[in-house]
Amino acid sequence: MTLFFSSKNPATDLVVWKGTEATPQEIEAAITRAAAGQKQFQKTAFKERVRIAEKFATLLDDSFAELISKEMGKPLWESKSEVEAMKRKVAISIEAALERCPTRDKDGSGYTHKPHGVVAVFGPFNFPGHLSNGHIVPALLAGNSVIFKPSELTPAVGMSMHNLWKEAGLPDSQLQVLQGGKEVGRQIVANRLIRGIFFTGSYAVGRSIQEASAAYPERILALEMGGNNPLIVSSVSSIEAAVYLTIQSAYLTSGQRCSCAKRLLLIQNKTSEQFLQALIQTAKKLMIAPYTTRPEPYMGPVINAAAATKIQQQYEALKQLGGKPLIDLKRFDEESAFLSPALIDVSGCSVPDEEIFGPVLQLHMVKNLDVAISMANHTSYGLCAGIISDSAQEYERVQDEVKAGVINWNMPTTGASSHAPFGGLGQSGNFRPSAYYAADYSAYPVAFMTKETAALPPTLPPGFPHV
Repeated sequence: MTLFFSSKNPATDLVVWKGTEATPQEIEAAITRAAAGQKQFQKTAFKERVRIAEKFATLLDDSFAELISKEMGKPLWESKSEVEAMKRKVAISIEAALERCPTRDKDGSGYTHKPHGVVAVFGPFNFPGHLSNGHIVPALLAGNSVIFKPSELTPAVGMSMHNLWKEAGLPDSQLQVLQGGKEVGRQIVANRLIRGIFFTGSYAVGRSIQEASAAYPERILALEMGGNNPLIVSSVSSIEAAVYLTIQSAYLTSGQRCSCAKRLLLIQNKTSEQFLQALIQTAKKLMIAPYTTRPEPYMGPVINAAAATKIQQQYEALKQLGGKPLIDLKRFDEESAFLSPALIDVSGCSVPDEEIFGPVLQLHMVKNLDVAISMANHTSYGLCAGIISDSAQEYERVQDEVKAGVINWNMPTTGASSHAPFGGLGQSGNFRPSAYYAADYSAYPVAFMTKETAALPPTLPPGFPHV
């Protein structure tokens, strides 16, 4: 049965893309084709795979950035930044592949690296280009074939990426797009020819992928999942800078980043009240509008009206648990995907340990750094954390004691370098970090010992008969 679906601009509700879900037969055929083509692609010289990837980077332009904004809703300045990150990712991935997956041969003993075969990449909607690209580029450089399922919320961006790779000279079989929702994902995961799954998304979906892969222990999984990230604010000399860093941590991309700060742990001191009032006043003035608005807005809509409704429900639940709104969450109208940034004081409240994937920041007033660190670790997640402080000693304690894969000091929690690993622990990941370390899960090491000619050793082992 043919299933039709479409994506819509979350700011206007106008259709961006129309198409059909991949059928079981199409999924099977694509994976079989990928497996057959991969054997030849693996033999392609690394420098040729590099050439194709570098050509792909040159094809990324402002029109691709605008497609991201149109389908996902983020401001154009953010989408342009995403495209620039995609371009940089190619060069960084080449560097990482050479550094982390080399071939070494010293006097006939060494190691090399081989691709897994066919890997599946499941892309997210919030960075439909960059985060998907962060899996695809290393996988292709390693010589894998890629089955790519974009988010069903951003299929147009996924298809455009496929077309650009094809234009760059990548063989058709090496990157194939399978559009659709959960059922398409389940069928991909269930296919025995899939040797690796590289996923970015929620903990619930990541866990289901892991459970469904239990029948394939030989399969490698790289799972980037969510976060309930803490941001500690201590004594600071620049209130303005602290406010800026907090807003960048909490409300960038309308709060739809797995690295966004969700919990503000504000240490009570002589600057804390001044900081809090400045944060409230600044956040209330953030410009929220469609990406086509000029001057450009800071925030766009969340991904769709259904997401906005869920965020509202989670926010209202916090109020029912005793949370006190300092900036109330507002929705443009009942059908709108536009939400204002919210700040709610939940100090002393027992609130769920969940990721609210939207512009909601929960405030906890704490007495000192000891309490802040304890609360920072009071989560099943462990992706990102940060501290804003004038004290290097405080940062060192946070770096030593907080459980997270990315820990920043006087930088937004949303800031991460592609030259470093990116991943978390607990419900945030399975210790297969991406970014610079994506090369690690895109290939596996093979050790070897060699001699050009078979020869007996000078002395045979005791008890070994002469041949």
